[in-house]
Amino acid sequence: MAQLFSKGQCHGIQPFIVQLRDEESHMPMKGIVIGEIGNKLGMNGVNNGYLGFEKVRIPRKNMLMKNAKLLADGTFVKPPSQALTYGTMMFVRVIIVRDTALHLAKVATIAVRYSCVRRQSHINPDQPEVQVIDHLTQQYKLFPSIARSIVFKLTSDNLWEMYNQVTSELDHGNLERLPELHAIACCLKAVTTADAAKSVETLRMACGGHGYMTCANFYNTYGFVTATCTYEGENTVLLLQTARYLIKVWNQALKGQPLGPTVQYLNSFIQSRNNRHAWIDTVPGIVKALQTVAAGKLRLANEHVEQRKKAGYTHEEAVNLTSLELAQTAEAHCRAFLVQSGHEMIEKLCQRVSPALAKVMRTVGELYAYNEALDSIGNLVRFTTISESDINRLQSKLESALLAIRPNAVSIVDGFAIPDMLLGSPLGAYDGNVYERLYEEAQKSPLNKEPVNKSFQLYLKPFMRSSL
Repeated sequence: MAQLFSKGQCHGIQPFIVQLRDEESHMPMKGIVIGEIGNKLGMNGVNNGYLGFEKVRIPRKNMLMKNAKLLADGTFVKPPSQALTYGTMMFVRVIIVRDTALHLAKVATIAVRYSCVRRQSHINPDQPEVQVIDHLTQQYKLFPSIARSIVFKLTSDNLWEMYNQVTSELDHGNLERLPELHAIACCLKAVTTADAAKSVETLRMACGGHGYMTCANFYNTYGFVTATCTYEGENTVLLLQTARYLIKVWNQALKGQPLGPTVQYLNSFIQSRNNRHAWIDTVPGIVKALQTVAAGKLRLANEHVEQRKKAGYTHEEAVNLTSLELAQTAEAHCRAFLVQSGHEMIEKLCQRVSPALAKVMRTVGELYAYNEALDSIGNLVRFTTISESDINRLQSKLESALLAIRPNAVSIVDGFAIPDMLLGSPLGAYDGNVYERLYEEAQKSPLNKEPVNKSFQLYLKPFMRSSL
């Protein structure tokens, strides 16, 4: 990607193909400066590099001209939509959401299986120590991450269907839903990767000191997940991309113009004359409440942008000064979509499975919704009629969902069907032989190759017997 200049005018970022190395010698081409950037926090098997150009000429035919074009006389032909340039990035973001769900399923499998083997503390003093998974605090560390991995996976499937539908429409010249897809892909990538990074750390700590060991393999997954927070678009930047779209459709909604499916709730909010939403603690009720939060935040952010413009700021300056609100608005929009999408996809799934499995899946979806609502309690108080008694009842529902998932927790993670080879952790092996496998891993340390290291005779023993 490079800035395109033609006839003295800049036409923005455009894609080009550039040959970097000679096909025979593999040496860098003339004017090309290239190298590897060094070790990173994770993903060190990926060869990231730096690239520089010094007076390198790129032929016009090397420009990728499916959308924007540069004619032989230097005339630039704009694409039908600027968002078309980012089609590949949208595709990658859809894949990132799916990969994030799989990474989270992996670490949840390790932590749940370990928590069933590890015993610590008494619940009843006259009974033996219990499996740590029987402690409600441990369940609260484990089970919301299971729910996230499932909801993220189902939402990624939903997003994939949307992506295929929109790209099919593009082939027929219909660009109407492209901005909507771009906006939802941006915020989903930002929210799911940030949540997954936090969840991996929570699950690591749920495994105590053993989770801190390299062989537990949390660090490797953490390196992958945290990388997704910054590659293919830094998360804050992506949230602001979504916010820009939301500001646009908010003003369309005020004019009575039709809206896309993911922002239809704005019409209901405007028709309610911005009244506080009546709280209902069902999953559909929580979806409506979170949508009201997003719409309320969007209304305020839009008003504050306009107020700052009237105060003399340029539009860009006003947006920058309101960027905290805008990013929070985009996140609220995304969280409402995640709860809604997860609920709808689970209900579709329940039509095809046994009643017993459907009950478990619905409980997982409810846990996700209750947890999201409690995490957003300040905003719910601000924009809905939720009361203290409602909050207490919501907390009780979350705790009941945790207890309901407990008997099925191992079966759920076993259903992820991640083989031991991919888990790569003695804590999460299918056979449950945690301590035997930990001992085997410990024996691999070079310090255990001999009972007394030669450094004792060479350095420590003389030092200990010296008169210093």
